[in-house]
Amino acid sequence: MSRATSSLPRSAAAHAILILYTIIALFPVLVVVMNSFKARNAIFRAPLMPPTTTTFDTVGYTTVMAQGDFLLYFGNSLTVTVVSLFLVLLFGAMAAFALSEYRFRGNTLTGLYLALGIMIPIRLGTVAILQLMVASGLVNTLTALILVYTAQGLPLAIFILSEFMRTVSDDLKNAGRIDGLSEYRIFFRLVLPLVRPAMATVAVFTMIPIWNDLWFPLILAPSESTKTVTLGAQIFLGQFVTNWNAVLAALSLAILPVLVLYFIFSRQLIRGITSGAVK
Repeated sequence: MSRATSSLPRSAAAHAILILYTIIALFPVLVVVMNSFKARNAIFRAPLMPPTTTTFDTVGYTTVMAQGDFLLYFGNSLTVTVVSLFLVLLFGAMAAFALSEYRFRGNTLTGLYLALGIMIPIRLGTVAILQLMVASGLVNTLTALILVYTAQGLPLAIFILSEFMRTVSDDLKNAGRIDGLSEYRIFFRLVLPLVRPAMATVAVFTMIPIWNDLWFPLILAPSESTKTVTLGAQIFLGQFVTNWNAVLAALSLAILPVLVLYFIFSRQLIRGITSGAVK
């Protein structure tokens, strides 16, 4: 039996497992999207069935657009996510470059200290964070959320990017120094283009917790002008009556940015993950 013939069952089994995992992962999303286009009675009568000509209804989306200010919530989430993501990638890449390129006393300890942020949940410091924001006058501002999410995302970003930056050729960086490039130009022109897969990986893993977070928007920015999408969807949840059409429609709209980000960075994300696996 040839090696190709013997590896065929393994390949088929691996693909079957991946397909099964994909179905399990996408099933809740498909259920939410399907039911967002159905009438209320159809949601409870046949939640796993796609909408038909008799059950199709867009009342959830019209309710979302009519009640509350969903576009404002969406804009707040987008602003917080984009600015936080930019700061995490910028400062994370700069810190990772410094830790991987320069040897100084406490280099290893600094890296370990930053890595602790991955293991210690930032929500444990909610009381202290709230006190700090109150003292700074940043409660009910998007700045408070941006600062918290930037601090939350930096440890993972530094940990991932520093490992990738250690693989960048020293000859390339030294050639840039010989040509008279400053350290900033070496960083932005030579190093960053080579770690784009890692940057995409960090971007995806950083964006999803920020976009889906409910904890800090509820505590730090609960006012009407600073609500995010996840917090704004709570207006359709009542103690006795819940508008499930509107809730499912709001959740379906909230999924769109994550899907767009994945389709944009999917190739870079896969390259980053597989490169880390090879290392």
